[in-house]
Amino acid sequence: MRILVTGANGYLGKGIVKQLLDDRMEVVATDFNDDKIDKRAEIIKSDLFNVENPYECFGKPDVLLHLAWRDGFVHGSINHINDLPKHYEFIEKMIDAGVSRVAVMGSMHEVGFFEGCISESTPCNPQSLYGISKNALRRLVELKCKEKKCVFQWLRGFYIVGNTEDGSSIFSKIVQSSNRGETTFPFTMGLNQFDFLDYDIFCKYVADVSEQDDIDGIINICSGRPEKLADRVERFIKDNKFDLSLEYGAFPDRPYDSKAIWGDDFKLRMVEKNK
Repeated sequence: MRILVTGANGYLGKGIVKQLLDDRMEVVATDFNDDKIDKRAEIIKSDLFNVENPYECFGKPDVLLHLAWRDGFVHGSINHINDLPKHYEFIEKMIDAGVSRVAVMGSMHEVGFFEGCISESTPCNPQSLYGISKNALRRLVELKCKEKKCVFQWLRGFYIVGNTEDGSSIFSKIVQSSNRGETTFPFTMGLNQFDFLDYDIFCKYVADVSEQDDIDGIINICSGRPEKLADRVERFIKDNKFDLSLEYGAFPDRPYDSKAIWGDDFKLRMVEKNK
């Protein structure tokens, strides 16, 4: 199976490409830069939105795994809205040219303020520019795939726990703070409960979903259970032996973050069962 991975040099891309290669997939990896991409992949540096015939350029892949996205952790960035038609145009070109399956990285922020378990049928009412643009892309690509009878997979991500400096999550920021020799870390009250997956497990699940086509549609890439943010961060600091203490209450909670939200992992468990 030949899988084109966009955004392959990014925080998620580098780990997912490695996992696909470990699973003996044929991977074409593309991004602006390639310093973090596993060199076993076929690497094509590109400005994705300016490739005229991407299906031909990337060697007629069987699957498009679209991870490319900028400012993912800056939820209010106008780039989410400005880039939306460019993402759709690229994916549309791939579908029209003949790619048989499209898998796109989504986000639980498409759902907006919601308390409880998110399933694939949970209504979406996004509360940020990031969530609005992801949700719009999901609906556009789903329509296009239905029109062209292309298999559609929307990989809805939740919260990822990684212990590297690159990335903009709270966990990456803690690593950066520790490496600077700081001993306190400004924090919220940490009372919100979220669905967390360790980075390597997240990459494995994304690869597993991308390598099969029996399970399609929206697929939650999640643990299936909530955990209090403060508990997960404290455990992260302890597991990594960081000499850091949390400065609780330094920041307010974001008004659009739910008090408790997690994913229904039923379809993901079906994928894993069928492997």
